[in-house]
Amino acid sequence: MKNLLLTFISLTAFPLLANPIPVEVPSAIPIAENVPTALPVEVLPPAPEPVEDILRLQIFLDTQLFGPGKLDGRPGEFTTKALQRYQRSKAIPETEHTAHTLDLSSVGEIYTTYTIREEDLKFVGDYPSKPAAQSKKKYLPYASLLEFLEERFHSSPDLLAFINQPLKMSTLKPGDTVKVPNVQPFLIEELSVAIYPETPEFLTRTLKIDTRERILELFEGGTLLASLPITPGSGYVATPPGTWKIVNIVQMPTFRWDDSVLKYGVRSENYYQLPMGPNNPVGVMWIGLNKPGIGIHGTNQPQTIGRAASAGCMRTANWDVVRLSKMLTKGMTVVIEGPKAIPRPVIATKTPPRTVEPPIQAEDSKKKFKWFWQR
Repeated sequence: MKNLLLTFISLTAFPLLANPIPVEVPSAIPIAENVPTALPVEVLPPAPEPVEDILRLQIFLDTQLFGPGKLDGRPGEFTTKALQRYQRSKAIPETEHTAHTLDLSSVGEIYTTYTIREEDLKFVGDYPSKPAAQSKKKYLPYASLLEFLEERFHSSPDLLAFINQPLKMSTLKPGDTVKVPNVQPFLIEELSVAIYPETPEFLTRTLKIDTRERILELFEGGTLLASLPITPGSGYVATPPGTWKIVNIVQMPTFRWDDSVLKYGVRSENYYQLPMGPNNPVGVMWIGLNKPGIGIHGTNQPQTIGRAASAGCMRTANWDVVRLSKMLTKGMTVVIEGPKAIPRPVIATKTPPRTVEPPIQAEDSKKKFKWFWQR
């Protein structure tokens, strides 16, 4: 991901949580530039049946903001990492998931039900696979009601299909009642275009990101408050190690897709402007750093978190990045640990690199203004 172009509107123009945005409402202002969709991942064999004891643990950890990734009821790397970090935060011995002694009674019933509503269809629609077609849309919605439910309840599609047998998840419709994990739902209808204001009391917090472990941790002093699985960049586009600052937190960004940047690191005039929505390549949130073009963001492919590679940035599930964003503020320190990028080979192109341009601001501070960040 190169050459971040974010356009902002004054904070007075947008509340943090506004009316639902239907599929046909045009995208507004913020623009994230050149964050590709996930790289291909390996094809895995059919998964085993979910285990309710593991699902209960995953729900507990998710509720405590120690994210295990998608809820699937199966033992795995990120469930173990979430458990051990939760144990560390409480100063209790770290164990594997099979040996923990946590009191999980707060979870209660591990399943609840959800009845699909007519208004849910506002967030489901045609989702083209190619950027050219995506750019013609006003909103990038969920491709199906199943995808809507996956994200709303932090779940894998396999889990939802298994616990709802014999209901066909491919033919869901309003009025259908489905069994879902008992978690705080991700409410896409509460998200609108917004730039988060500064929260001075959060400046004592620090984000620490270990790209080798593929984990993000939030600290208040020496206390671990939360941890989430991420997908970092690697190879030529490795996430840059170092100490950085958060410069903006943008909800419902748009996205500038430029093939030349993705291949050569050079901005071109041949690009597609992709609208906002849950299937935008950067998801529903952009947390920009003072390293041009680098940030923490959501995703349109939560199943790849921790498995595929990103292009310099750090992405996590939409349900996780929204919760995380409410615990951060502009000016916070972000410490990234991990390998540096492999030097990129010199590739001749017809489009020369562009230099950093200074901010351009309207005379009236209440009018929209733009920043242009270039590598």
